[in-house]
Amino acid sequence: MGRGRSKAKQTKVARDLKYSSHEMDLDRLAKELHGEPDPAKDRDDDDPFAEGNYIPRA
Repeated sequence: MGRGRSKAKQTKVARDLKYSSHEMDLDRLAKELHGEPDPAKDRDDDDPFAEGNYIPRA
């Protein structure tokens, strides 16, 4: 029960994506696909408990 509602929602989302004209930032997409880091997203240094910032106690 309830599958009809979820399928209808998926169909609506798919139709919206297909027929709506969203503005695309092609430069940002190209950078993301080529693996160039986004300077705005490099926030790991702010979090002392992030994966790369872990310092084991002696």
